[in-house]
Amino acid sequence: MVELHVLVIGNLVRDADGTILEANSTSTLLRSGGFVAVVDTSSAGRTPHVKTSMRQIGIRPDEVRLVIHTHDHFDHVGNDRLFTKAKAFRHGGGRPGAVLAEPAEGVRVVATPGHTLDSVSVFVESDGINYAICGDAVPTRGNFERNVPPGVCADRELAMESLKAVSRFADVVVPGHGAPFDTGRK
Repeated sequence: MVELHVLVIGNLVRDADGTILEANSTSTLLRSGGFVAVVDTSSAGRTPHVKTSMRQIGIRPDEVRLVIHTHDHFDHVGNDRLFTKAKAFRHGGGRPGAVLAEPAEGVRVVATPGHTLDSVSVFVESDGINYAICGDAVPTRGNFERNVPPGVCADRELAMESLKAVSRFADVVVPGHGAPFDTGRK
């Protein structure tokens, strides 16, 4: 069974016109046996939160062996320096829903382009529940519930295909900027 631990719940701060003033991504730790990975490391301003969360679950940063970036924007990679012994998973794009890697049993890195052309999500099957850690393929719960792509897209059509791939798989979504939520699929 794969354990999921949210290290930091991301957020977006907007002004009255909707312009993003601050962005911090959600960061999630995955653990299964000897496999320890972090999906997105959040922004540098969230370093204390990442460290505190890791201490609380009993994992040291040097125990993390893989960092998976959903994409390379600053608010998703700002704490990479904490994970000195981790290999970084770099993605090369693909069609929405295509499996790019399976780093552990029950863990698949899946192409979810749209926000960026090389965006990925991590699909996790654990204890009968399907989790999708989405980065900005699903930036907020509102995007999922309204079925709208991220506000910033390299390709809006691909973003919609990626959102559909997430919807078909996920019982629980871990969005790029918010707390995990149940999709109501089960």
